[in-house]
Amino acid sequence: MKKLGFIGCGNMAGAIIRGIIASGIVEPQQIIGADLSEEARKRAAETGIAVTADNAEVVRNAQTVFLTVKPQFLESVISGIRDAAAPDQLFVSIAAGKTVAWIEEKFGDYPVRLIRLMPNTPALVGEGMTAACKNAGVTQEEMDAVCRLCSAFGKVEQVGENLFDTVTAVSGSSPAYVFMFIEAMADAAVQGGMPRAMAYTFAAQAVLGSAKMLLETGKHPGELKDMVTSPAGTTIEAVRVLEEKGFRSAVFECVKACAEKSASL
Repeated sequence: MKKLGFIGCGNMAGAIIRGIIASGIVEPQQIIGADLSEEARKRAAETGIAVTADNAEVVRNAQTVFLTVKPQFLESVISGIRDAAAPDQLFVSIAAGKTVAWIEEKFGDYPVRLIRLMPNTPALVGEGMTAACKNAGVTQEEMDAVCRLCSAFGKVEQVGENLFDTVTAVSGSSPAYVFMFIEAMADAAVQGGMPRAMAYTFAAQAVLGSAKMLLETGKHPGELKDMVTSPAGTTIEAVRVLEEKGFRSAVFECVKACAEKSASL
């Protein structure tokens, strides 16, 4: 019996698997993954785990099963595996928009023991942010164990499921906003004469360093902003333009729209 199983071996599953293996929490020999794609199975096998095209085989051979397929495929996956599930198994879903209640309903009469996660793509480089919640069948000890697994590829917080749509907006989808911001800054730097590769490095490192300052100092972002903005200087002039163009309002509205879309899925 394997310790962990993964149904779906795409990018996010790969990030989770690599992080867990690199941390030493679980050995690759104790992990099995399934995917219909031969290419995905081949990539997963490169990590040293066992692979199969049969989802039910994962359920029959793993103590904890991660459901790491896209949300639109989750219902059919559950339909194909629920008869193979054992009473003491733990299931972990990362499907955006699919609530604990929805997943419980799809498992039917089987009393699924379920943890729901919302990771984001920076997990691919070990800097993910994951939200976690559980249903009544999961003990706190089991929840803590899964959170330790998540800490192998970034930070994790236990939050109420009522916040998951907001988590999607401020964490799950937000790397796209950040990439747009970096791209825009780099484009402006290119206009100023900087080579593009150099522009991406300067812009990305500025974002990385700024985020690290916030997390490590614990200071309010407004306080950190004020540390950069000298009287009558270049930064306050740039901030004035951002305010004039509605920068903060645009971010506020995009996060709000994302959360509303998540709630409607």
